[in-house]
Amino acid sequence: MVLNKKDIQAYIDKSPPLVDLLTDPDTQIQPNGVDLTLDRIFLLNGPGKIDFSNEKRQLPEKKILEYNPEGFIVLKPGAYGVSFKEIVNLPNHIMALGRPRSSLIRMGAAVVTAVWDAGYCGRSEALLTIHHQEGVCIYENARLLQLVFFQLTDKTQAYNGIYQGENVFK
Repeated sequence: MVLNKKDIQAYIDKSPPLVDLLTDPDTQIQPNGVDLTLDRIFLLNGPGKIDFSNEKRQLPEKKILEYNPEGFIVLKPGAYGVSFKEIVNLPNHIMALGRPRSSLIRMGAAVVTAVWDAGYCGRSEALLTIHHQEGVCIYENARLLQLVFFQLTDKTQAYNGIYQGENVFK
């Protein structure tokens, strides 16, 4: 079952809130999800490594890009990492999937995400890919992604991977 706006609001009113630090809940809470806003954009430097057991997992270094004095960055075609301002707190019976906002797609960009497992807590990161050959201008706090919440048939084991609590402390 996908949570609707009324259900999402009820979970946001709990402690901890389903999504915390919303800038404008009236704008960000949608009929079928919550819009997450841009915090940081970064370049990925160096190769990453991934294997079956995660013993050899190595993430590329991140170089944070600075917004210009007007509060935006013009991104050329390529792949960028992004982090979001909101903290997501999923209970053990709710998971989420993130989808790019349609305006982003219409300007030739996409956000790629993984599954938000039940029990996850943190400020997630995603991959922003600019496909438009002339680039895209992105403002700080832009709404990039809609997070859609799914209620599981029963509680499950909470996520306990290395990204638990990511980016919560700045």
